[in-house]
Amino acid sequence: MSRSSEDGGSYAAHLEDLDVPDATFGCPDLTTFCRLDELGLVVVGQRLEPDRAVLACRVLEADDGTEGWCRRCGCAGRPRDTVTRELAHEPLGWRPTTLLVTIRRYRCTGCGHVWRQDTSRAAEPRARLSRRGLAWALEAIVCQHLSIARVAQGLGVVWNTANDAVLAEGRRVLINDPGRLNGVKVIGVDEHVWRHTRRGDKYVTVIIDLTPVRAGTGPARLLDVIPGRSKAVFKAWLTQRPQAWREAVEVVAMDGFTGFKTAAAFSRPPAAAAAVRTTRSTVPGEPCTPVPTCSPTSRPPDSRPCSPSMSTSRSRPPGASTSG
Repeated sequence: MSRSSEDGGSYAAHLEDLDVPDATFGCPDLTTFCRLDELGLVVVGQRLEPDRAVLACRVLEADDGTEGWCRRCGCAGRPRDTVTRELAHEPLGWRPTTLLVTIRRYRCTGCGHVWRQDTSRAAEPRARLSRRGLAWALEAIVCQHLSIARVAQGLGVVWNTANDAVLAEGRRVLINDPGRLNGVKVIGVDEHVWRHTRRGDKYVTVIIDLTPVRAGTGPARLLDVIPGRSKAVFKAWLTQRPQAWREAVEVVAMDGFTGFKTAAAFSRPPAAAAAVRTTRSTVPGEPCTPVPTCSPTSRPPDSRPCSPSMSTSRSRPPGASTSG
């Protein structure tokens, strides 16, 4: 129906909009908005401070009904007291968010054993970051290329806390993944100076997967960074890999460092080591990339033997005269 306004205009009144809620929206729920339901927590209060937001949470009771029963003797437990635990959560609007979790403790009426509510869904034991906060930190560094200092600022923790947590989670999710080395056919090995000191430079050995580059399916990916740059370092890394994986490697791209080449040949059987082709970069400043090289197994029978490749000095451009 239509109604007239004081200025002579008319407007349509839709009474159904006032009586029937929109089915596409739900009631405001801070627990779901902060994704705390995934952690087994529920928000019971909030406090907004100038530099952070604090969410008071409690632990949801276990669905199996075993929370209040002693796991040692099976007797019922009696609530004793509560303790609080602070966890750095993923920032909302780049404001550090802290979870103040209230944990209930029980005492067994039979053996006197004391235990607390299980918070393993929310965080690791003795961790300072929630699981959602830890996932946010790792994604910010790997995908968004943020620094540890920026991540620590977003979480509202000190640098060491953020660094230790990210390194531990990176090892668990990335390095300890058993399938991250599957399908590697071409690897690149090079040294890198990661720190300059007065007592000498600190080197690391960088190992990357160049298989997608050779196949044209994508960019190279980092496999590992090992402290040191000696033959023993690269040899130890190769010996930790399965024998079948080492035999599947077809090309090892590296610079002119003899130690890397010796380690690559030593870690493989004699027959398989002959098939591994090592290449070197001849352009100063460019990383090593796999290029077609000659080997006893890949050279056509009618072709002439290849002459040894010559490395170019970093102080002269390729093709420059060596005479004074």
